[in-house]
Amino acid sequence: MVTEPPAGEAGVDDADLIARVGAGDQDALAVLYDRYGRPCFSLARRITADITFAEDVVQEVFLAVWRAPGKFDPGRGAFGSWLLAMTHHKAVDAVRREETLRRRRAESADGADAARQHDVPGVEDQVWTGLRGDRVRAALRGLPGVQREALGLAYFGGYTQREVAALTGAPLGTVKTRMLAGMRRLATLLGDVADSAGTADDEGALP
Repeated sequence: MVTEPPAGEAGVDDADLIARVGAGDQDALAVLYDRYGRPCFSLARRITADITFAEDVVQEVFLAVWRAPGKFDPGRGAFGSWLLAMTHHKAVDAVRREETLRRRRAESADGADAARQHDVPGVEDQVWTGLRGDRVRAALRGLPGVQREALGLAYFGGYTQREVAALTGAPLGTVKTRMLAGMRRLATLLGDVADSAGTADDEGALP
């Protein structure tokens, strides 16, 4: 976006350069970048404590100048002060965005673990306590394919819900829904199997 500033522009006033930027003059923007790019980067780096974030902030700042140079009002102060104020604002926003993203990732990871344990209280105990092995595998075959796949990966493969989502290419919410529906259906199927087995045992006990 910013080209090498042309020679002989050192004495040109900032306001004149901004006016030229408004007319689409990239050379004028390059001169402004040459003047203020380093102090903007230094400020952004102090706030973000990250070189890459600081570089992104500076790029955002000068892109904003290129797109809307008219936002600078000479009557409210010098261009350099306005530019640094914008840099400060965007750097703080970048830090807040990153903190929010990290918090959401942590909450999502915690939620995935909790969901695996608590999504279907009672039903999960009914299904998996004392009913493992052939009976469960037989009941799994009665589930729709996507539910059978999700439950098989989670409970026989040992994958987390997030890992199941990655393996199947389905959104995490879809995986949770499939597993919940599958567990409920599986409880019904296992109940039917248990009832049938109980009936057979009773019949076998008759004289």
